[in-house]
Amino acid sequence: MAGLSAGIRLAHYGKRVCILEQHSLVGGLNSYYRRHGHDFEVGLHAMTNFVGPKEKSAPLNKLLRQLRLRYDDLALCQQNYSLVRFPDTELRFSNDFAELEAEVARHFPHEIDGFRGLVHLVRDYNAFSLSGEFLPAREVIEEHVRDPLLQDMILCPLMFYGNAAEDDMDFSQFCIMFRSIFLEGFCRPRGGVRHILDLLLTRYRESDGELRMNCGVEELGLTGDRVTEVRLRNGDVLSARSVLSTAGFVETMKLCDPLPDVARTHPPGQLSFVETIFVLDRPPADFGMDSTIVFESSASKLHYARPTSIVDQRSMVVCVPNNFDLPTAEFSEGFLRITHLADYEPWCRMEADEYQDAKNSVLESELEIAERFIPDVRSHVVCTDMFTPRSIIRFTGHIHGAVYGSPHKSKDGLTPFENLFVCGTDQGFLGIIGSLMSGASIANAYLLR
Repeated sequence: MAGLSAGIRLAHYGKRVCILEQHSLVGGLNSYYRRHGHDFEVGLHAMTNFVGPKEKSAPLNKLLRQLRLRYDDLALCQQNYSLVRFPDTELRFSNDFAELEAEVARHFPHEIDGFRGLVHLVRDYNAFSLSGEFLPAREVIEEHVRDPLLQDMILCPLMFYGNAAEDDMDFSQFCIMFRSIFLEGFCRPRGGVRHILDLLLTRYRESDGELRMNCGVEELGLTGDRVTEVRLRNGDVLSARSVLSTAGFVETMKLCDPLPDVARTHPPGQLSFVETIFVLDRPPADFGMDSTIVFESSASKLHYARPTSIVDQRSMVVCVPNNFDLPTAEFSEGFLRITHLADYEPWCRMEADEYQDAKNSVLESELEIAERFIPDVRSHVVCTDMFTPRSIIRFTGHIHGAVYGSPHKSKDGLTPFENLFVCGTDQGFLGIIGSLMSGASIANAYLLR
């Protein structure tokens, strides 16, 4: 997404741009595929940052102006409502922030003034600055909200939908995610992620941008402090005035020849996921499940770190793509997606038979979880699929299958080389809107000067 956004922005201004995509489909972490006669999406649970077209200063509408897209082109449909569920306490929220505020006042009356103070700080904080050091979000939250349970219930959705650090997150990222999820909200484009990708590809091609599919990069050849060659896996060699990478900071440094010291010292990400997708013979709402997304912890203390087992089922995200304000014809089937944190190491060292056995074992435990939401779910499952850290590495190249990349972000997009920049996951603006903003922002900052 970040690469497409940067490419569109540069091509609009007459720059000669070539996007190199290692796979047969664009989208990276947010894409789609067809298997066993069914359509699947990966990455997109929901788009964040939902606002109306008249809110000109909102990130979504700023981005649309940057990419010269119309608001109506997205065909956005809002969520029904979502839940943060911990033992004995549940917070419901929607795209009307007043609902969450009322929930906090009802369940945590002693914390409502502090919560409002935190919201005020989040609204005013300059979270999109391309500079700034890591500021622990928990330290800032504790100055306003004292109850550890409420702290964790606020953090849970924000961490699962955009945090590369374990147990804490950068306060800038906290503000970005708080605004995008709680203050603005969830939506889904009609047609899903494919619709967004088709819009971006059309805009890029209309601007005469070049796109090479199935075209992985083998090495970045360096001369001094500049990239002078981009060597492709098919043997071709390209040169360009500037190179913008969305592969991840460490991953990009490991492509450099000679290898820079930072490739050995910059920490790679540790957080990966397993997601199981159930295709059902009818929408989950037919069984009484009308929430859009459920963020759940079975423990009163949130655990958000690399687990010591292949999956950590103490916390999870349950997403129902059907449960947006969509036309009834949008889906011919029901979908249920269950996501857990995973330890990448055992998944990646398994032999083929052991790998399949592990997936089958996880699938069985996921069916037991699904039955809590949809009774007798097994009789309604028509197809399943699963991605693991191994899948993420295969299709994205992210070290350790780290969906959100390194915990140390390069907010300014700079690298040790004067004409090599990074955007996307390791620049730090996450999610679909964040990724698109990242590509446009870095292109504007360095390549359109």
